[in-house]
Amino acid sequence: MTKLMWAGAVAGLAIGGAAQAAQAAQGSYPAMAPLEQYRAADEAALARSAAPPSIANDAEVLVLGAHGYETAAKGKNGFVCIVERGWANDFASPDFWNPKIRGPICFNPASARSVLPTYLKRTEWVLAGASKAQILQRTKAAIAAHRIGPPEPGAMCYMLSKGAYLSDGGGHWHPHLMFYTPRLPAAAWGAALPGSPVLGGDDGGIDPATIFMVPVDRWSDGEPAAPMKM
Repeated sequence: MTKLMWAGAVAGLAIGGAAQAAQAAQGSYPAMAPLEQYRAADEAALARSAAPPSIANDAEVLVLGAHGYETAAKGKNGFVCIVERGWANDFASPDFWNPKIRGPICFNPASARSVLPTYLKRTEWVLAGASKAQILQRTKAAIAAHRIGPPEPGAMCYMLSKGAYLSDGGGHWHPHLMFYTPRLPAAAWGAALPGSPVLGGDDGGIDPATIFMVPVDRWSDGEPAAPMKM
């Protein structure tokens, strides 16, 4: 999956592990809210804010419809910008059904072909009324049947939007790039080591992919970001 909430999990460090554990224990979002609560005002513009205008202006834009994502604008450069919702999370996340989640993300061509379709299919299942348990079962079956596979070489995305809300634990967190690979340990990229700017590594999830994340110092509009707090 796209795992936009990898960033949300890191953002949760800002409120501390105990607070995250308390949030998870509360089960604040045990089921899907009414669809209208997941709607976003001016969603196309929010989706484009994931990447610099030099990329986003020529990207395809998808917006959430009644049965799945729909094309709001055709693109010319192979990039696809969307706004992910909470069900992009891992299944154990307390934000899975959180209707406040808005994750503007712009996929490059390789990730648009090999990563995005899994999230789009999950969204169709969600909007058709599938439970989290049913979605998990279908995902496992799709992986076993090789309908969900590793990302293509070079798959990455931009998450540089100031309008993002990635988790109740950290809001929009920090502008960053995400890189998708087949399953790899953190050590393969020198991730999560003292002084390394790279976060991520194999998180033990069910997906045949690993996400490495690199925070950057500017939002998509060019404004400097505040220093990252970890």
